[in-house]
Amino acid sequence: MPRFFTQTINSASGSITGDDARHIAKVLRMRPGEKLIACNQNGQDYHCTIETVDEKQVSLKVEQILPCRAEPTVFVRLYQAMPKSDKMELIIQKAVELGVGEIIPVQTRRCVSKPDAKAMAKKLERYNRIALEAAKQCGRGIVPVVLPMADYAQAIERMARDNTAMVFYENSTASFAQCLGQPAKTISIMVGAEGGFEPEEINSAVNKGIPAVSLGPRILRCETAPLAALAVIMYQTGNMNM
Repeated sequence: MPRFFTQTINSASGSITGDDARHIAKVLRMRPGEKLIACNQNGQDYHCTIETVDEKQVSLKVEQILPCRAEPTVFVRLYQAMPKSDKMELIIQKAVELGVGEIIPVQTRRCVSKPDAKAMAKKLERYNRIALEAAKQCGRGIVPVVLPMADYAQAIERMARDNTAMVFYENSTASFAQCLGQPAKTISIMVGAEGGFEPEEINSAVNKGIPAVSLGPRILRCETAPLAALAVIMYQTGNMNM
């Protein structure tokens, strides 16, 4: 069933406007009486019947409200060091599919990609559009936000406030599963760019109480590591039943 996000909905009725209304009317060619799911970022699915359709507005009658089954019970923040080219776009798309709650680009010492403020603003707009489309495609009840880029010091300060936080480091021997421990409500993870982290950066994280942990004996690419970590977290916390 088609899924759309809107802030204009309540227990009885709602509406969809803008690009999504045009998509419903002109691309999907949906008509009054057809069904769709609307979400308003609260983790609830509003099962609706279309009452009226045009390319400016689609009016909805809410038939049923159910919790979104796709939303995990754990909120994961991914701090991702900026990679080269369009790798960040792939990371965002797949991280949203895997259940990430929020993504924060980070500038670390070994980052080759160093966009200025103007370039980063354009990237953020595109990143959040990718997150929105991925959330629709995979049935999420919220749209994870890609926040403005933080420097490394800012990132570890924020991470230290969460229930569980860890930095993935290829030279660490600490077990990911052991550091994950008991299921936490909020988990922060950080993944490096090409080349990983400087030892001084890892020491800074450890001094803040954030352990450096291993993702196994193989060195993963920067676009593979966050997805592997998210899959393990979702499995360990019961959010990827198989």
